Amino acid sequence: MTWFKNLQLYRLPKAWAFTVDQLRAALAPAKFTQPTSAELLREGWAAPRPQCELVHAVNQQWLIQLQTEKKLLPATVINQVAKARAADMEEAQGFAPGKKAMKELKERVADELLPRAFPVQSTTRVWIDPVNGWLAVDTASPAKADNVVKLLLKAVDRMPLESLRVNRSPVGVMTEWLQADAAPAGFTVDRDATLRATGESKAQVKYVRHELEPNDLRRHIAAGKQCARLALTWNSKISFVLDETLAIKSLKPLDVLQETDKTTRNDAERFDGDFMLMTGELAKLLDDVVAALGGEASA
Repeated sequence: MTWFKNLQLYRLPKAWAFTVDQLRAALAPAKFTQPTSAELLREGWAAPRPQCELVHAVNQQWLIQLQTEKKLLPATVINQVAKARAADMEEAQGFAPGKKAMKELKERVADELLPRAFPVQSTTRVWIDPVNGWLAVDTASPAKADNVVKLLLKAVDRMPLESLRVNRSPVGVMTEWLQADAAPAGFTVDRDATLRATGESKAQVKYVRHELEPNDLRRHIAAGKQCARLALTWNSKISFVLDETLAIKSLKPLDVLQETDKTTRNDAERFDGDFMLMTGELAKLLDDVVAALGGEASA
């Protein structure tokens, strides 16, 4: 399997007392099925790999996947067809359709065009670690993650899911690292960063694959800017970007983790091996990130 590229993070109680069979049963009624010709959007849970169940479990780590099919029906196309119909109506009746009639005309046009709209499918993967109490959605978009979580909470009654909270602000801590030109043990600072002014000016400076020169950074910090986004490498194994919302983005396993297991015999074994490697390393990474941010905030 390919590694998650992003982690929108949520918390579950450690040693969450919920079984994989219970989760499979909870997701089954919301399994993805093909939409009808009249539907613009259909969402549902799908097997994360071919010929497997809705919840793929390996070594007490779970993988689920939300599948979405959306039909593309651009407003410009609807407006173009409706405008042509309106012109025909004006010629036939001697006056242009009013505001209400035009709205109804656009709705009819949309209904007529929908069966011919182009369907686009997408998937969003979710890693659940019931042992260490993590749930991570593989998306860079907070809104998309919130939608996935909303559908999961709808399927799993009273799921004890919470946002991750830490004792120290990521913005303040990342700014301190840059000011001191020193990352915490196990981390190194890479060559991407965003510094943003805290005042009304909203001025910001972005470094993209650019050397972070300490004196330049200190000058920006002295002028009132703080670090909202910082690229890091953890234990020479995983590079990533930490942002002000506690999201982890642009995840990439480095060469030391990308060596292929020569003993793997088939795709299924390779998939499970990659999943075990990914979840094992990410669980340790998340523990170290939380520790670097002052530890997890108590309720």
